Amino acid sequence: MTTHANGLAVDVRGLRKQYGDVTAVDGIDLRIRRGEVFGLLGPNGAGKTTTVEILQGNRGRDGGEVSVLGLDPARGTRAWRSKVGIVWQDESAPAELTVRETVRHFARYYPRPRDPEQVLELVGLEGKANSRIKALSGGQRRRLDVALGVIGDPELLLLDEPTTGFDPAARRQFWELIRLLADEGTTILLTTHYLEEAEALAHRLAVVARGRVVAEGTATALRDRFGSEAVVDWTEADGTRRRERTDTPTRTVAELARRFDGEIPGLRVGRPTLEDVYLRLTGQEDAR
Repeated sequence: MTTHANGLAVDVRGLRKQYGDVTAVDGIDLRIRRGEVFGLLGPNGAGKTTTVEILQGNRGRDGGEVSVLGLDPARGTRAWRSKVGIVWQDESAPAELTVRETVRHFARYYPRPRDPEQVLELVGLEGKANSRIKALSGGQRRRLDVALGVIGDPELLLLDEPTTGFDPAARRQFWELIRLLADEGTTILLTTHYLEEAEALAHRLAVVARGRVVAEGTATALRDRFGSEAVVDWTEADGTRRRERTDTPTRTVAELARRFDGEIPGLRVGRPTLEDVYLRLTGQEDAR
């Protein structure tokens, strides 16, 4: 199995990983095209991070075939590793160094790194270049983690919850960075709990639940396939918010209008969002 011949950056078939009696990954299939931004969605414990760790070569697998940039990550060479960038959920930079020192230090690990000053500007840390890492806020540390993930100018970038701790402005700036990298041809695998982020960035999405891919496609395709019903929201006389899914929203609204004798308090009618579809696919629909 090779990813170069078939235009795939990542080709995963039947991936399995067991931790004792717990099955973390239970036969996942993934095919990510070169230059694609691919979103991997799922609740905590669904197997997303384990999958990313296996793709990066940081964790072994118990079954299945995996090819990343043409090689099995379990046998990845140093040259192969230099082509794969990663941003983990946990911070990785030494606290005593300055931001600029850290980015320059990590740049030395790669044969053709990006310019450190350019990377600092890309992630919005040019104003903190001389600050020690221990003095940064949580969001600024996450920006630094992103900088370290892209400094090597990777062919494949693995992003595991990269914008956790970002304020809205920082998140939007990060989105522009991802779009820039994608325009340059970087393949990106993104795990995120922010559905708006996934919809804004990913060309295709896979939803994972209980270690399996339960749905895959574009955001529009997922909504069309799993969220065809309309959603009618209104407020009852006692202030309770009610919500009903229906294939006949006009009839539902007419029935409510008769019951309320005209105006329906707080009426909203719309098609299910990606979040609605995600909650349904992962069995969390009643948690809203």
